[in-house]
Amino acid sequence: MTIRTETIAAAVAKANQTIKRHEQELNAADAKLGDGDTGGMLARVLGKMAEADLSEADPGTALTRLAKAATVATGSSLGTLFATGLLAVGRQAKGRETIEVADLAAFVASARDAMMERGGASLGDKTVLDSLDAIATALQGKTSPTEAADAAAQAAADALNTFRSRPNRIGRARMFGDQTIGIDDPGMLAVMHLAGAIAE
Repeated sequence: MTIRTETIAAAVAKANQTIKRHEQELNAADAKLGDGDTGGMLARVLGKMAEADLSEADPGTALTRLAKAATVATGSSLGTLFATGLLAVGRQAKGRETIEVADLAAFVASARDAMMERGGASLGDKTVLDSLDAIATALQGKTSPTEAADAAAQAAADALNTFRSRPNRIGRARMFGDQTIGIDDPGMLAVMHLAGAIAE
């Protein structure tokens, strides 16, 4: 089965609904480590993405439009990284009428690498990059949409659980050092909710 622009639009709509439900939870998680605005920022970003006109667009163009919408909606570093990842995938999908499920692992890895280059974080720093890395690995060899969605959701949940027992090593949270052990990174928490919602 292939992924079309309509599939992407449906996923964005689902993600938008999900973030609205978890906005305050994400803000509270971020308040322990930063400005306490992760939920609000993601709600703005996904809300603007849900308003984007994806009509008469191939998947690559649709993803690029979504990235531009995300850029307009945010002034935060996480939001900028979000847009960076979408742009990277949009470039990779450029010119395609559809995206194969089997290509998703490479697409997520492309987003991860672009975000890593833009933000300066490394794998193991306890950030959204660690979630994306786990998802990219879990998606390898998956060809069924249901199988891929379930694998991504499980990988995001497992990454959150694994890194909970580790300290944050970048951003404002790094100043708290070992005090961040036992605390969920808000970006990773958001990815878990989003991946879980899409799997549903």
